[in-house]
This record gives sequence, C-alpha cells and structure tokens, in this order.
Amino acid sequence: MSDDEMTPRRIADQHVEKVVALDPGVAAWLGLNPGDDRQADLSPEGFEAEAEAARTTLAALDAIPAGSTEDPAEQACARLLRERLTAELQLHDAGDHLRSLRNINSPLHGVRNIFTVMPTDTDENWATVAGRLRHVPGALAGYRASLTEGIARGLLAAPRQAEVVIGQLAAWSGQDTGGAGWFADFVAPAPERLRPELDAAAREAAGAAAGLGDWLRDDYLPAAQGTPDAVGRERYLRSARWSTGADLDLDEAYSWAWSEFHTTLAAMRTEAERILPGAGVLEAMAHLNEHGPAIKGQEEVRAWLQQLMDDAVEALDGVHFDITGPLRRVESCLAPAGSAAAPYYSGPSLDFSRPGRTYLPTLGRESFPTWQIVSTWYHEGVPGHHLQLASWTAAADRLSRYQVTLGKVSANVEGWALYAERLMDDLGFLTDAGLRLGYLDKQMLRIIRVIIDIGMHLQLAVPADSGFHPGERWTPELATAFMAAHHGSPAARRDSEIVRYLGLPGQAIGYKLGERAWLRGREAARSRAGAAFDLKAWHMKALVQGSFGLDDLADNLAGL
Repeated sequence: MSDDEMTPRRIADQHVEKVVALDPGVAAWLGLNPGDDRQADLSPEGFEAEAEAARTTLAALDAIPAGSTEDPAEQACARLLRERLTAELQLHDAGDHLRSLRNINSPLHGVRNIFTVMPTDTDENWATVAGRLRHVPGALAGYRASLTEGIARGLLAAPRQAEVVIGQLAAWSGQDTGGAGWFADFVAPAPERLRPELDAAAREAAGAAAGLGDWLRDDYLPAAQGTPDAVGRERYLRSARWSTGADLDLDEAYSWAWSEFHTTLAAMRTEAERILPGAGVLEAMAHLNEHGPAIKGQEEVRAWLQQLMDDAVEALDGVHFDITGPLRRVESCLAPAGSAAAPYYSGPSLDFSRPGRTYLPTLGRESFPTWQIVSTWYHEGVPGHHLQLASWTAAADRLSRYQVTLGKVSANVEGWALYAERLMDDLGFLTDAGLRLGYLDKQMLRIIRVIIDIGMHLQLAVPADSGFHPGERWTPELATAFMAAHHGSPAARRDSEIVRYLGLPGQAIGYKLGERAWLRGREAARSRAGAAFDLKAWHMKALVQGSFGLDDLADNLAGL
C-alpha cells in the first residue's frame, strides 16, 4: 500500500498488529495467535520496543497530507490514535514504566492474567499453557530488570506498593498458605495425562513468583524507603491524561466532587431512615449486613450473580436496548486468589469465542449481603461494561480494531458503567431501600475517589464546610478514615482502594468524571432533539461509537 492510500483507520489497525506481535498479552486478550506461548517482554528493551512502535505509528499519521480526508469517522480515529499514543509516550519518556509497581493493572499482573483469557479446551491449548508457564520466570526477570533500572534512575514506587505486591506474589506462589499456589490450581483441571508437564511448569512459575517477592522484600523495599506516596501535580496530570483522555482542571474537579458528596450524603441519609428509622447511614448498613438478605457460599453467589445478569438482559432487551447475539452472553466468575479487592470485568475476544466475564473477589468470605452487590453487577455486567465493550467488539469491523481495543479510554468505559447504574435506578430496578442505599453507597465511593485521589496526590486541604477535619491536608491515613466514615466497605476493601489510588494516580477519578460527561452528552442530545428524543435509539448509537476521551465524549454524544 502506498503512502497516499494510507488512512487513519488503516494506520490504527496496523498499530494493533504491531502491538499484537510485540505483546502476547494483547494477542491473548483479543483471541489472536492461540498457539503463541510467549509472555510479554517486561525488560527495559521490551518497553522501548513498544514505545518505538508508537513513534512509528505517529510518524505514519503525520505523513497523511493535511485535509486529505473529509470523513468524520476517519478524523475521529486519527484524533483518538494521536491522543492515545502521545499520552502513552509521555508516560514512557518520563520513565513511569520503570516504577510500575502497584496492586492492580501493572505489567506484573499481566503475567498471570494472560492465563485467564487463554482457551483450555484441547490438548493443544494445554500445551500452550505449559509453554507459557515456562516463560513466566523470564517475564518476571524482565520486570525485575525494569524495576532495577528504576532504582538506578531514582524512579521508585512507594514502599506500601511493594509491600502489597509482595503479599500478592505470596498468594500466587502459595507461600501465604503453604500450598502449591495459583498456577498449580490453574492447571488442576487439565487431563491427567498432561499433568506431569503442566505441574512441573506450574512449579517453575510459582518459584519465580516467590523469588520476585523475595527480591522485592530484600532489595526493592529498602531502596524505596522515603519515596512519597503522593506523586505531585505534574505526574498526576500526566497519568490522568492517560486514564481520562483529557487535560483536567483538577481544582474544579475537586470542588465539584465535594458538592456531589453533600448531595449524595443527604440521599443516603433518606434511605437509611427508610431502612431503620432514627439510624445513621453506617448503622443502616450494619443492620443490612446483619439482618438483610445475603447469599451463602462462594459458588452460590457466583450463580446468583449470573442469574442477576441474565435477568437484566431479558428485562432490558427490546425495551431500553437491543441485546442480540453474542452480546447476550456474559459469564459470572470468582476472582483468583491474590487479586485486588474490587470486582472487575474482562471483555470478550474479537470473535466472541471467549465471552465477557465479571469477577468477584471473595476475600475469604462465605456470606455476601445482596444490598452491596446488585448495582455493582449492573456496573460490571449489563447494562454496564459488558453491554458497552461487547457492543464495541461487535462493531470492530465497521470502526477499527484500534478504536474498540487498544484505544479504550478508562474514563469513557467507567463513566458508562456508572451511568448504567444510575440508569437502572432511574428505571426502577433499585426501589428497595437496601438496594438503593447500596447504589448510593457505590456512587459515594466514586465521589470519594475524586476527592481523595486528587487530594492525596496534590496534598490539598479539606474544605472548611466539609464536616470532616476541615483545613487538614490529605494523607493516606486521613483518606482511610474518610472512607470508613462515609462508605460501607469492609476494612480490607478500604485498604486495597487506598493503595490502588496511590499506585495508579488519576485513574479512579474517571468513573465520576466520565459519568458526568455521559450525562451532559445525553442531556445536550435531548435538548437538541426535543420531543423527538428517543433514549433507546440514543443508547444504541452511543454503544457503537467506539472510544473517545473526555475531551471529546460529551460533544460527540450530544450530536447522536
């Protein structure tokens, strides 16, 4: 293809091909190259190869003559590709990949997560698993080399991040319980005739995980002493640009979140009064935990959540959405040991051979109060993450693979999922006082995230009218106390949340800021269309538009 035949969408999809060749984790997520047993190259050289691919793609985009395309779809793809790769390179050039040590969504977690998206239906599939397990030690050695380079350059994660990851690696390796570890459990369902090879490979992987944990404890942790939790405004803005696709006014976002806090707190107090007259919010939550409906047993709660999602599909299809074909299939799963404490979703492969999946971390619990999790599963499943991301996958050929995969902007998808919770409340699915308090509690969590994520990293002052430690500067300890006072999560979840915010600055604010963009876009579209506005039709157009950052999302939605 000659240069004058290149279009933004062709360049974008060629970039996906480059990344798939470099990163087997991306290939596995997309359902491509099923026989590839590699792990990602997490060494400094591996990260530099991905950065060079981004530079090459940007150069190809720059080479397209100005004004050569009038197609709005091509222009949107070009804008997304340029913004995403520029943001990616800003992180790389600052060396942030050399201190990417945190409790969630780090390169390290990709080494294990790749197994959860691999097929295991045939002997050939299991042979690929065995090969990939044997490549775990090399991947972890590369990751260690990158962290070592970070130490040499004075780019380190804070000690609490290392401490948490040491604990996660202990769960992966079995050191925490004295058992065989996660990798051994993963291969346990394999055919007996294949088990000797798989068990040996699993032991190698577990040993490598244990070794990395020892190195983090003995070498990295001492070197990290004195590294602050707060990253400061410059690094925060860089990281937030990656997660939101926007140059944010952090002071405006912080102030806005406080107004949302007071409004939501008032609504929570109203629901608490309905549940237990005279009780405060935390008292009502404690009452629900003790006396409200609950599912007993881990397999039982998995099945219950599956039914909740299946029921949502049936109730919404044809009325508020059109949910057809592979979009109707989403699986409920339990999160593997050593995961962070928050539920999460994994999207389908490009050919839908692997469906979308929701994951519940059980944290050793056997009882699951339902008031806490219904709105969360509308967020993770239907009409939340699954409906949006599976719709994107179904539209990949009409858009581009890049726009529905690598071009994903966290604040867009998290904003949609939070919007989906609100929609289910508006549609009457959460009229029960307990379920509505659960929904508001999750809204409050996302509001608290904006306040303390920005507050901790920029070390802002608590407002005078906050009703909570006015005038004090945010610290992790103060943030933990604030969350305990205003969100009904158990201590383990609160601690995991705080560590997450500190290790992934600017990501957690995208939920609420993303929802704000979705709501503003919808109301602008409604105002433009007047009485002719059709919410279902607007939803269906919005679900197949592909990825946009927050700089563009509301305006795009307004025009649908």
